Amino acid sequence: MFNKESFQPVQSTKLVDDVVQQIQQHISAGTILPGDKLPPEPELMQLFRVGRSTIREAVRVLVSAGLLEKKQGFGTYLKSKPIIQEPLAQRLQRAELIEVFEARKMIELEISRLAALRHDDSDLSNMRKHLDTRKMALQQNDRELYAKADVDFHMAIANASKNAVMIDLYRTFTHVLSDAMSTLNLNYSSHDPQSHHHELVYEAIKNGDSDQAVKWTLTILNGTLSEL
Repeated sequence: MFNKESFQPVQSTKLVDDVVQQIQQHISAGTILPGDKLPPEPELMQLFRVGRSTIREAVRVLVSAGLLEKKQGFGTYLKSKPIIQEPLAQRLQRAELIEVFEARKMIELEISRLAALRHDDSDLSNMRKHLDTRKMALQQNDRELYAKADVDFHMAIANASKNAVMIDLYRTFTHVLSDAMSTLNLNYSSHDPQSHHHELVYEAIKNGDSDQAVKWTLTILNGTLSEL
């Protein structure tokens, strides 16, 4: 027979993420300043209209992330010098999709510029291979292969930038966005694969034209951004 006392209330991760995100937005906007004390739990529960467990978990997340600190008997404060210690992938998982894409957009433009200046023959070969696979998958209506080839093509551009930090950052952003992009790719009636623009990016990188590489990358990103 089940022991009812052994069960614990189910925590809504989405509620926690929403609370964490709102507090982070206030920190970024400067409405919560370093050293400021957060309202007590009952007031936060009323403000967000959630239970005590949600508030406590949200605070725990932000403490672990290095933004808040709890002072026993005094309350919870924004650190005087807040430094985010949370792993990037975990932080991105809690962010709004549009925010993740906008941040990735900045990185991808610089990656394309560097790829045009630093690529080698092996990089071009990889890009060409993934572009050809992408084209074939579109022709065969293989949506899963198309989505993979598209990610692989952009990852090949990142590798051609020869900047290890940007490559790792881009890979992290790509992992977070992959589910959303796969959903987008499944709906071919509204999704524009922009194959011609991808070819123009490849040609610009191949010709060492960084301005054109950035231009056509921006065209692709703006198109995807509008779909998202």
